[in-house]
Amino acid sequence: MGTPTRRDLLTMIGATAGSAAMYQAMTALGHAAPSTFSGPVSLEGDPGGASVLVLGAGVAGMTAALELRDAGYNVKILEYREKAGGRCWTLRGGDRYEELGGAVQNVGFAEGNYINPGPWRLPHDHHAVLHYCKRFGVQLEPFIEKNHNAYLHNTEAFGGKPQRYREVASDYRGHISELLAKSLKAGNLNDQVTAEDREVLLESLRNVGALNENYEYRSSLKTSRFRGYDRDPGAGVDGAPLPSTPLDPSQILNSNLWRRFAITEEMEFQTPMFQPVGGMDMIAQAFAREVGDLITYNARVTSLLQEDGQVRVVYEDTAAGNAQRTETADYCVCTIPFSILGQIEHNLSADLSKAIDNMYYLGSAKWGLEFKRRFWEQDEDIYGGISYTNLPIELISYPSTGFFSDGPAVVLGGYSWSPEETYEFNAMSPKERVRWAVEFGSQIHPQYKDEYKSGVSVVWHKVPWVLGCFGIWRDKDTDYQKAIKLDNRVICAGEHLSYRGAWLEGGILSGLNAIQTLHERVIQA
Repeated sequence: MGTPTRRDLLTMIGATAGSAAMYQAMTALGHAAPSTFSGPVSLEGDPGGASVLVLGAGVAGMTAALELRDAGYNVKILEYREKAGGRCWTLRGGDRYEELGGAVQNVGFAEGNYINPGPWRLPHDHHAVLHYCKRFGVQLEPFIEKNHNAYLHNTEAFGGKPQRYREVASDYRGHISELLAKSLKAGNLNDQVTAEDREVLLESLRNVGALNENYEYRSSLKTSRFRGYDRDPGAGVDGAPLPSTPLDPSQILNSNLWRRFAITEEMEFQTPMFQPVGGMDMIAQAFAREVGDLITYNARVTSLLQEDGQVRVVYEDTAAGNAQRTETADYCVCTIPFSILGQIEHNLSADLSKAIDNMYYLGSAKWGLEFKRRFWEQDEDIYGGISYTNLPIELISYPSTGFFSDGPAVVLGGYSWSPEETYEFNAMSPKERVRWAVEFGSQIHPQYKDEYKSGVSVVWHKVPWVLGCFGIWRDKDTDYQKAIKLDNRVICAGEHLSYRGAWLEGGILSGLNAIQTLHERVIQA
């Protein structure tokens, strides 16, 4: 066995000390860092009344417009939809959503219930989005990512019966700790661990893995403190707790349920995480309150041309019978997703055009399912968090708000990423997609069918204003640097033009980077 690599060291730290220690170690080794946002942007110098046309009122576009106006630019925004936010989007009762192909869903959720088809959580170190939330007074609350009482489920393991996360995680950690302890005691690692470190490591394994005095992971009150009891501690004649029996280590390994452990150890999913009170579009609404007077809604851009020292944009006013209208400006910040921009007439450079054409957009399917009561809380003691499954829905996320309340509530009934399964869901009607989500979910929660009330589904390849969930680079090393440059008088921005793709943070950082690049050109000119 060779000398442990840096990756081996990080893996050991993560397994024995948890995510916080692993993150600190990764930061020290240069593997991870928080968002690069360091405070409000400063655009110094007089732009001399320069005009900027922003295409798209998502968070990237509205951030750019807000900061440019504050710096003295004349700004206008063209937005395809009837509302701002782009993928920062929430569906509530009374909303109507028409997907590509014409299928219409009328959301029937009870008042106060909602689903976020796009972004649905905010990492604690996404400083830019948190900055604007604080600046605009957007109230945030904890989002529960990891719940030890939620389920891990594989149809081919444990007879298809869902297992509590805490049981699988505790037993996996315990069995691995026992194996490592036995290896240490047998002297198999003497060439890599000093005698002093060996004793400390053994003690840490006994503590973290809940091992007995013989460094064994066995059924006991000690292990049950982690994985749960067969009978919880109580009072009276039968108040004494009864220990539970750990799962067989071979079953755990072959179940593949352990593959889900690393998710919440990744930097962007570590606790705490947050969500806006009332839905993710509270962020979009806050931005819109600041720049709403600059936005022209229902504007479907059909042409983006640079000519005669200006940018000329032609768009259709979809609220006025697709009447054709034109806007001109000195410069343009284009946040239109490349999946759409590639279908629009433009005379952008060959390098930028190549980058646009080389990007594809990942698909996904997402469901909001409303149930008559919070059976996951009332029957199973699950308060927030996520259950994972190998079924096509991939996960179920329970609401992180409204705990202990009566009446209907909405769960994220699935978030599918597999291309094969996403394409299959794309081919279904919304009603069929919801039916399958209820069918799959009932394998984890038998109450599903009796408690189901209403549902809505969104497949992102059929979302008209983006045609995909988020951008994927085929050749990021080459195309990214070309795509973020000012292309004569046009500069592009959005989550796809950041190293935090698919996150609101990426969109905001990209918008800020774009206007700083643009401002430098204007001041130099």
